Amino acid sequence: MQNKFLGTGEQGFRPIRKIRVALSGLRYAVLFDFAVGYKVVLSAVTLAGCFYYRQWLDFSMVFMATGFMLASEMFNTTVEALCDFLEPHENERIAIIKDISAAAAGVSILVWCLVLGIEAVQVFRHIDRSPLVYLDPTFRIPLTHFQNIVSTF
Repeated sequence: MQNKFLGTGEQGFRPIRKIRVALSGLRYAVLFDFAVGYKVVLSAVTLAGCFYYRQWLDFSMVFMATGFMLASEMFNTTVEALCDFLEPHENERIAIIKDISAAAAGVSILVWCLVLGIEAVQVFRHIDRSPLVYLDPTFRIPLTHFQNIVSTF
């Protein structure tokens, strides 16, 4: 895509290419940055629990918090890499820029930890609270409903 301010780049809009570049950057961040990789794994486990128990609001909360955290971690990594590229020697102003970037990532990680912790507790409570009886492999009835049905006969 051509940059309208600089006049550089290729003519035309290529959305597939943009998606491919974005996925490549995400893959690179997950595979080569441990700080991003383990958070994606923890989020995936919690998302799987929310999905399994059909807790859609919880699922969306974890999904949004994970996206917020991933974006801020990748911005932090980018800012640090650019600062190191521009000024390879120690510089007080670069250190301040890196500290502010790390603080922004830290705030997003704190929010992510709170959301993930609260939702993980909700999923674990749901596991303990509602044992399921499988009367039919495609239909699940909670045990409490099954007992109410049996007690009416």
